[in-house]
Amino acid sequence: MKQLEYITIKNFKTKTGFETPIHLSYEIFGKPLHTAPIVLVIHALTGNSNICGNEGWWKDLIGNDKCIDTEHYTVLAFNIPGNGYEDDASRLIENYKAFSAIDIAEIFAFGMDYLNIKSLFAAIGGSVGGGIAWELAALRPNLIEHLIPVATDWKSTDWVIANCHIQDAILNHSQKPLYDARLHAMTLYRTPESFKQKFQRTERETGLFNVESWLSHHGQVLEHRFQLAAYKFMNQILRTIDITRNRGSFLEVASNISSHIHFVTINSDVFFKPEENWNAYVELKSEKDNVSISEIKSVHGHDAFLIEFNQLSAFLKPIFNTLKTDTRSEDHTYSSIRNW
Repeated sequence: MKQLEYITIKNFKTKTGFETPIHLSYEIFGKPLHTAPIVLVIHALTGNSNICGNEGWWKDLIGNDKCIDTEHYTVLAFNIPGNGYEDDASRLIENYKAFSAIDIAEIFAFGMDYLNIKSLFAAIGGSVGGGIAWELAALRPNLIEHLIPVATDWKSTDWVIANCHIQDAILNHSQKPLYDARLHAMTLYRTPESFKQKFQRTERETGLFNVESWLSHHGQVLEHRFQLAAYKFMNQILRTIDITRNRGSFLEVASNISSHIHFVTINSDVFFKPEENWNAYVELKSEKDNVSISEIKSVHGHDAFLIEFNQLSAFLKPIFNTLKTDTRSEDHTYSSIRNW
């Protein structure tokens, strides 16, 4: 683990009225802060701020001479408070029901104010991380030049909420909560076709199918690297994404966001359904010119955003290459208050 930096919020008050101190940890990669355009990367459910390098969960997308090039950008990654990455039990959040996705966006906004960040070149996140990116854009409509929500949605659908409800029940009632919850989740993150392609009903040993062995492996891995309170907390954030809450309709809220909005959806995603993204894109396009959509073609379902890097990079390179060829980058005088 890289040495984490910390920002303390002494008394953060959630939308439900719950007050607690928050220790917001983060990492910065690439160019020093305020010397280059800033890209905020928001991690997924069991991810963390370790986004590039040998163990980085988006190492194929972020790094030197990669799509999000750390030779040209400052890349900032906050840990969602309560995700357990700090390996400090006192920083876990047991009262997880008191939090929602907008609270995380407000915590991140506080962190950026603390760091004197007035604008972001891009905010990108996958799955729940993309949902928080939506929440941040709704909270600060003029903060982000390029909003890139990947394999996610501006709201938790009934389907997502239903499965989060099942996950919460497993996490609270199972004798092996992390293991069992992960088995259920992995079937949502992939597709029947993905399983068929990978396993072909083969057996690891008599009476044990390879798909069963594979699921058990993922359950055991998560048991060793994640914590129960963190899973409950992240599952709660996932089920509460909704940029329209107390704000108005989707069109009213999203059309007020100044960002170029780049939807990235996955044709086989059975968790955050592509139809929801396409419907949002068509609706928003009627009010806003700077909106686009790209669709990853994959058999692997929701997890394709962690697998299909060639496609994802092809969609994103036109965005992130714009400043690499910009002569303004030669003067190294980027300011946190510059308008891109």
